[in-house]
Amino acid sequence: MQISANPLLQEMQSLRGEIAPSIGSSIAPNLTQQVNNTTGADFSQLLSQAVGSVNGLQQTSSSLASRLDMGDTTVSLSDTVIAREKAGVAFEATVQVRNKLVEAYKEIMSMPV
Repeated sequence: MQISANPLLQEMQSLRGEIAPSIGSSIAPNLTQQVNNTTGADFSQLLSQAVGSVNGLQQTSSSLASRLDMGDTTVSLSDTVIAREKAGVAFEATVQVRNKLVEAYKEIMSMPV
């Protein structure tokens, strides 16, 4: 029994063409997103807003967990778990940004003047 790779390769390429539209296609997704600071806010305000949103996610998660523990029937376990995961991911991202900022600050401070 001989197995040929050509039909399999052709099938994979045709499936790839169906999944990923061509570059010139009008339905091609925009993979890059330009972020502009149109509000004129400075870095400290943007950082403060980001930390505030993380804090809000953690408070929401804590509130849902408390309500679930008290037997509130309007709160589901899945909503509580999702809120907790969102808060956890946001916190981890904040910690990573903080670590990068500290590294950049140390590097700048070690540069000769």
